[in-house]
Amino acid sequence: MDGTLIDSEPYWMAAETELVEAHGGTWTHEDGMGLVGNALDASAHVLRAAGVDLGIDAIVDFLVERVRAQVLGRVPWQRGARGLLSDLVAAGVPSALVTMSFRRLADAVVAGAPPHSFSAVVCGDEVERGKPDPEPYLRAAAAIGVDITRCVAVEDSPTGVASALASGARTIGVRVMVPIEGRPGLSRISRLADLDLGLLGRVAAGEVVDLLVE
Repeated sequence: MDGTLIDSEPYWMAAETELVEAHGGTWTHEDGMGLVGNALDASAHVLRAAGVDLGIDAIVDFLVERVRAQVLGRVPWQRGARGLLSDLVAAGVPSALVTMSFRRLADAVVAGAPPHSFSAVVCGDEVERGKPDPEPYLRAAAAIGVDITRCVAVEDSPTGVASALASGARTIGVRVMVPIEGRPGLSRISRLADLDLGLLGRVAAGEVVDLLVE
């Protein structure tokens, strides 16, 4: 969700900066980039190390509520996201949203998506082990009743890519804010707008494509 379908990473970074600075610390853009794709509890531990004198749950609640408030005002869809979701619905392809964001934030995004976009939603506060563990993707595949090896995961962070590949899903990495290094079996594209049903079908059939423009 974050980064892949919606351009929300700046929201997260702004919330992190606000929190760290409120506790007398300093938070750089590079610090924020280091948290892209992380499970929220893992990010909270990093923020505590940066000087935030709050419990893990309190840090997570602060971040989620700050970002949720902005998303409720405007869902910042990535270019091509809504069109791709609509095409998948029209083609009868079941899709699952797999995010380390919490349910209350994911629901705000799903409400703004084209109708029936997601047959299942797996959130960070509903799994025992978040990304890069494969559990979130395995749960999503089970929820939509499709063998994981017949699924295509679309990710924008090394953490998410690791989770998807470990699950056995065909995986496409989209370069958004952080580099997507080449890995065996990983397809790569430069932007979500490059992804269509034809390319998804090729990857689902086992082809590994690399359309990343360096």
